[in-house]
Amino acid sequence: MNTDNPEDFYARLKEQLEVNNSWPADYLYKFIVPTNTDKALQIQNIFDNTGAVIESKKSKNGKYTSVSITVNMKNPTAVIAKYKEVGEIKGVISL
Repeated sequence: MNTDNPEDFYARLKEQLEVNNSWPADYLYKFIVPTNTDKALQIQNIFDNTGAVIESKKSKNGKYTSVSITVNMKNPTAVIAKYKEVGEIKGVISL
């Protein structure tokens, strides 16, 4: 994700989501976090009680963990709201 101008990024993302999807729809989030932190748990807590399917996988050397989350979202605005919520956690890379 380009964080130089997050509002431009989110505006483009919203437009793409509106054009390419019918809502509500399943959406796949992907994040990378350092393995030896509680950041993966913080992300999981954000998606708690949403019916999300969460998968984690450590990198080859174990330094990083990828967190994939599939969840049914009602519209592009809801998708972006979750990205912004996760974005508050320092050290998380959104893909």
